[in-house]
Amino acid sequence: MSDTVFTHSQDQLKQLAQDVLRYAREKGASDAAVDISEGKGLSVAVRKGKVETIEQNMDKAVGVTVYMGNGRNVRCGHASTSDFAQQALRQTVAAAYDIARFTAIDDCAGLPDAENLEMHVRDLKLCVPWLITTKEALALARRCEAAAFAVDRRITNSEGASVHAQQSHFVTANSRGFIGGYPFSRHTISVAPIAGQGANMQRDDWYSSMRDPDKLAKPEAIGRYAAERALARLHARKLSTRKCPVLFEAPLAIGLLGAFVQAVSGGALYRKSTFLLDSLHKQVFPEHIRILEDPYVIGGIGSAPFDNEGVKTQRREVVSGGVVQGYFLSTYSARKLGMQTTGNAGGSHNLSISSSLTAATDTFEGVLKKLDTGLLVTELMGQGVNYVTGDYSRGASGYWVEQGVIQYPVEEITIAGNMKDMLRRIVAIGNDTLMRGAKETGSILIENMTVAGD
Repeated sequence: MSDTVFTHSQDQLKQLAQDVLRYAREKGASDAAVDISEGKGLSVAVRKGKVETIEQNMDKAVGVTVYMGNGRNVRCGHASTSDFAQQALRQTVAAAYDIARFTAIDDCAGLPDAENLEMHVRDLKLCVPWLITTKEALALARRCEAAAFAVDRRITNSEGASVHAQQSHFVTANSRGFIGGYPFSRHTISVAPIAGQGANMQRDDWYSSMRDPDKLAKPEAIGRYAAERALARLHARKLSTRKCPVLFEAPLAIGLLGAFVQAVSGGALYRKSTFLLDSLHKQVFPEHIRILEDPYVIGGIGSAPFDNEGVKTQRREVVSGGVVQGYFLSTYSARKLGMQTTGNAGGSHNLSISSSLTAATDTFEGVLKKLDTGLLVTELMGQGVNYVTGDYSRGASGYWVEQGVIQYPVEEITIAGNMKDMLRRIVAIGNDTLMRGAKETGSILIENMTVAGD
């Protein structure tokens, strides 16, 4: 595949990687690692049917990390280039070596231990090139936006529709014998329509993103759904301040899962800058909650046979019975904590959260019935999360629900709580599952939060 889609083949990238490692040895490095990548893509955007942008990219990059010393007496330096010429590669190695000479000793720096490296890379079928032409991409974007406008005359404007096709490949190698790489792709269709006029205007958006372009949602379906979401937000009201159950729609619930990942990741843990410090083997969620990491899903957005360091990934239960079973650690953060890497240099892999209480009837409408009377949140604004204390306060909009039925849209409110309490008070997860990036969840219902309004 890389022979036909890219300028260089996988074998050629591997040869370049071996050349870099050889130059590092010749320079006097005790260890070295190299990442070489090449990508090709097309992005187009239209607004109200007219072309806004057309961008094509052809990227190349080489990153070199050089280590000097052994054991607890290690210095390291990093340098990069976009030039694959041999002279440029030698100069990049020399630059990394010179940086390493003047950096401070770090007793946790260095390559992963050889036994942790993935020496037999499996094919997870992560690349399906989309060799779409600019004309074809613009036509898809126009179809998507036109479908949004066709839903209702109250769709009066648009922030535009876009189509993005990207295919890349890479090779990672180090001086301890690891060398591996593969091609991968990700393609997206999106649109953001605007409903209403004057002071009564609302926007919303929707998108579909897949490795395989044939699995993308139809542009008309994306456009219609985005328009329906924008229309449903018209004539939004404010709420008085209160405490009530809060249901996070699936796209936002993924953010809750992401907050948990950040809180139990190595960097936050060894810096002691997380509200979930020392949470290993402790109850963080209710007993009905399970979080699974599976890096081996064929074609999965978050799939990877090895992490950014070449460490083998693993299928595991991160949370079982509400109890944290493992952190997300790179080699460096694991050494800082006196633990072993979990193969998560670069992040999590196909993470899904589920509840043993979820039934077939727990569709989105079913979870609304469990909410009964409370707030459905469909948009969040601002950052508003203190990962040290867990304090959570964010601007929000959504819908007020009574007796399991949406009554009216709401806006200009703030939802607040503490992440520790929010995670412990998850009472239901819907089966309206959605995958965004490397994380998957249904709507998440939290028992009680403060809603601040008028």
